[in-house]
Amino acid sequence: MDNYALFTKSISLKNLGIENATIQYQLTPEKLHDLTVQYGQGIEVSTESLAVNTGEFTGRSPKDRFIVKDNITKNKVWWGNVNIPFEPEAFEALYNKVTAHLSHKEIFVRDAYVCSDPNYRLNIRVITETPWANLFCYNMFLRPEMKELENFTPEWTLLCVPSFTAVPEVDGTRQSNFAILDFTKKIVLIGGTGYTGEMKKGIFSALNFILPVFKNTLPMHCSANVGKEGDTAIFFGLSGTGKTTLSADPARKLIGDDEHGWTNENTVFNFEGGCYAKVINLSEENEPDIFKAIKKGSILENVVIKSGTNEVDFEDVTITENTRVSYPIYHIENIQPGSIGKNPKNIFFLTADAYGILPPISMLSPGQAAYYFISGYTAKVAGTEAGITEPQPNFSTCFGAPFMPLHPTKYAEMLSKKMKDANVKVWLINTGWTGGPYGVGSRMKLKFTRAMITAALNGELNEVSYENHKVFGIAIPQSCPNVPSEILNPRNTWEDPNLYDKKAVELAQMFKSNFTKFEEFANAEIMEGAPLV
Repeated sequence: MDNYALFTKSISLKNLGIENATIQYQLTPEKLHDLTVQYGQGIEVSTESLAVNTGEFTGRSPKDRFIVKDNITKNKVWWGNVNIPFEPEAFEALYNKVTAHLSHKEIFVRDAYVCSDPNYRLNIRVITETPWANLFCYNMFLRPEMKELENFTPEWTLLCVPSFTAVPEVDGTRQSNFAILDFTKKIVLIGGTGYTGEMKKGIFSALNFILPVFKNTLPMHCSANVGKEGDTAIFFGLSGTGKTTLSADPARKLIGDDEHGWTNENTVFNFEGGCYAKVINLSEENEPDIFKAIKKGSILENVVIKSGTNEVDFEDVTITENTRVSYPIYHIENIQPGSIGKNPKNIFFLTADAYGILPPISMLSPGQAAYYFISGYTAKVAGTEAGITEPQPNFSTCFGAPFMPLHPTKYAEMLSKKMKDANVKVWLINTGWTGGPYGVGSRMKLKFTRAMITAALNGELNEVSYENHKVFGIAIPQSCPNVPSEILNPRNTWEDPNLYDKKAVELAQMFKSNFTKFEEFANAEIMEGAPLV
């Protein structure tokens, strides 16, 4: 018996249509690491982490994500250019091709689960072509105890097959790659792309339907941590806004860095068992927790190795700006046991405003909170999606539109109710530009953003004076411990304050024109949260 073997149970995949495959079941992270190197699919770098290249795709491909339109989804999903319908017959035919493609091959199978709260747990079986994709799933999903594997019954199945490419005119896809969710068959089917984020976000998308529809629980694209007094903080934000970085706080315990549920019992639980962090320009000084997590068991994606060494050059973006690392959450020292928090007290909406207009911190009224949640404004930062190399304004409703199958107002209504019931404070944090727009100003210093968040968490902004922004109407604190007062009002940081005023009005108009599609669903309180011009 292989001395790496974690478990000797043998499984069959005939029920999935996969015949005579060589099944590598539940291999340890060490074995998956070694096989990746042995197969020439990755290298071990100086920190003993694995480094792999995901191939043609170094980011998600949102235009190639489909949901099967069936009796479960047809009247509930918000169909459109985010949730693109796929016919059940076309799915069946494509699925059969993929399973035939996997038959007679070596494949890697892992039983795992998502949702750390036992009341919401969902068992999944993951089938991958490569050992490193399986290691990614070991890192990112929750890991069953050995005794739980004896009678493990998967509810959902995730298949990731990069070497299978679709023929669009035959298979009904847009191009050769695809990620398709079928809620009747409970399958996530991914082909033609090796980008591991598609697996993570495929399961996230499924939970974003299952939890609100069947479990009355709000799914959130956010990070979360817990303070010494047991108070939970929630950080909403799209990729590149600082969710992972800002929730890794030495003074607070991490619940998770990306995907959570907020229950009727007023608890917040992590969906995942690991973190998937951006590593562009990573340094130990700025992000010590992430830096230290890059050790044996972690996987670096699409990084460049310094010539003649096995050291990573985190500043080199030759392959992509969306360089990443995945690691199990226990690589972070300061984690919340069980990945569940209670008593949410502060919510932070993170935005990377490429225009340099929004204040670095402001307090939102309940109406403004709902308005900014539905708007989900940030700049698309280079690298998180295929084809984006310059930042551009991006309204992604609920700070996670690509993963939200229901109408945005469903999630917004749930959040509004929870915010009021739990009496939480809501803050808008701009981690983007100050002193002018992208190309003129500079990115807000991380140490100042951290200081602002710490002050909000510690209640130090409760007693300071506030002034409402002339265009956006949001409340700007006039002072904040350990932050220069002059940067708190962005107008003061621009060389030409009149130009700032003009650009602020332009951004406000963008907010308003984006919101027109939600106006018929929004109540008076939400509409009062809109910009003033």
